[in-house]
Amino acid sequence: MRRFFASLFGQVVAALVLGVVLGVVWPDFAVALKPLGDVFIKFIKMAIAPLVFGVVVHGIVGAGDLRKVGRVGLKALIYFEVVTTIALALGLALAYLFAPGQGMNVDLASLDAKSIAGYTERVGQVTGTVDFLMKLVPTTMVDAFAKGDILQVLIIAILFGAGLSLLGERGKPLADSLERITEVLFKIIGFIVRLAPLGVLGAVAFTVGKYGIGSLKQLGMLVALFYAGVAFFVLVVLGGIMRMAGFSILKLLAYLREELMVVAGTASSDSVLPQIMRKLERLGIKDSTVGLVIPTGYSFNLDAFSLYLTLACVFIAQATNTDLSFGHLMLILGIALLTSKGAHGVPGSAIVVLAATLSAVPDIPVIGLVLVLSIDWFVGIARALGNLIGNCVATVVIAAWEGDIDRAQARRVLNGEVETDTAAILEAPVEAPLEAPLARPQSA
Repeated sequence: MRRFFASLFGQVVAALVLGVVLGVVWPDFAVALKPLGDVFIKFIKMAIAPLVFGVVVHGIVGAGDLRKVGRVGLKALIYFEVVTTIALALGLALAYLFAPGQGMNVDLASLDAKSIAGYTERVGQVTGTVDFLMKLVPTTMVDAFAKGDILQVLIIAILFGAGLSLLGERGKPLADSLERITEVLFKIIGFIVRLAPLGVLGAVAFTVGKYGIGSLKQLGMLVALFYAGVAFFVLVVLGGIMRMAGFSILKLLAYLREELMVVAGTASSDSVLPQIMRKLERLGIKDSTVGLVIPTGYSFNLDAFSLYLTLACVFIAQATNTDLSFGHLMLILGIALLTSKGAHGVPGSAIVVLAATLSAVPDIPVIGLVLVLSIDWFVGIARALGNLIGNCVATVVIAAWEGDIDRAQARRVLNGEVETDTAAILEAPVEAPLEAPLARPQSA
C-alpha cells in the first residue's frame, strides 16, 4: 500500500477520490480549490510550445531523409481522416440506435439563449476551410510561441528542421544546442508533474462542488451512452488497429495509466502532452515520428470528440422533436468532418464546434445547445481520454508501418519489465538505456 501511494499514479488516484468527497461534503470549500487545477495546467502549457519545437526539429534533423519525414506526415493525415470518420459514423449509429433524446419533448421557448451567446459568437473561429488553412500560418514566429498555438509552432518547427537538416555539418552545433534545451524543458516538466495530484484535486473538487453529481441525472442517458461509445471505440476499433500492428491496447493503457488519471481529473489532454511524447519515445518509437504525429493529432485526430459531435447533434434533434432524414445524417457527418478539425485551441471548443455544426444544418435549432451545457465537463473527461488514447495508438501504428519502433523494447516496456513511472522517465535523459529491469524474486 505504501508503495502504491508513493507512486504518482497512486497519488493522483487518491487526489481524485478526495476531490469528489470534498465536492460532495464541503462544496463551497471545494469550489475555492479551482486555482489548483488551473495553475497546474498553465504550468504545463507554459512549456508545450518550445518543447514541441525542440522535439520536432531534433527529430527531423536526426531522421536525415526529408522525404521520409514527409511520408510519415502524409500517412498520419490519411490515418487521422479514416479513423475520425469511423468515430463520427459510430456517434451517428449510437444516437440512431439508442435514441437518447427521444421523449424529452423540450419546449424551445423555455431555453435560455443567453447561456450560449458566448459560444455562438466564436463559431467563426472554426468554420470555413480557407480560414482554417490561413490560421495555420503564424503572423510572426514569435506570435505562434506567444499564443501557444501548437499547429503553428509545428509548421515553424518543420520548416526550421528541414532548413537545419540541409545545412549538414554546419548545422550540427545548433542542433546539439536545441537538443540540450529540449532536455532542460523535459526536466522542468518533470518538476511540474510532481504537482499533478494537487491539480487533479483542485479540478475535481471544483467541478463536483459547483455542479454536483446530481447534474448528471437529467441527461444521464446521453452521458452513459457516450462513455460506452468511447469505451467501445477504444477497446474494439483502436484495439483492433493495435492488434494489426502487433500490440495490445490493454497493455498500452496500463503503461499510460498515470497520464490517463491526470487527464480524467483535469478533463484536458493538454495537461499530459509533454509526458506522453517522452513515454512514447521510451516505448522505442523514433522521436521524429512522435514529434510529427502527436502534435498534429491534437488538432486532426480527435476521435472521441468526433464521436460526441455527431451523437450530440442527433440527441439535440431528438430532444427538440426535429425529424432527421438519412440525408440530414449524411450532412451532419460531412459537416462534422470539417468542423472537428478546428476544435483544438478554441475556448469552449466542444460547444463552439457543436454550434458550428448545427449552424450548417438549419433544421436543428442551435439553441438546443443549452441542453448539453450542464454536462459538458463530465463528457469532457471521456472526450479528453479518448482523444489522447487515439493519438497514442496512431503514433504506435504509424511507427510500426514505417519501421520506426523497436518492437523488442516496446514489448519489454508494455510487459512491465522496465521502469514505467512518469516522473522517473522524465528525469532520465533520452539516450539512457531502458534495460534496468524491475526486481524479480529469485527462484529457489
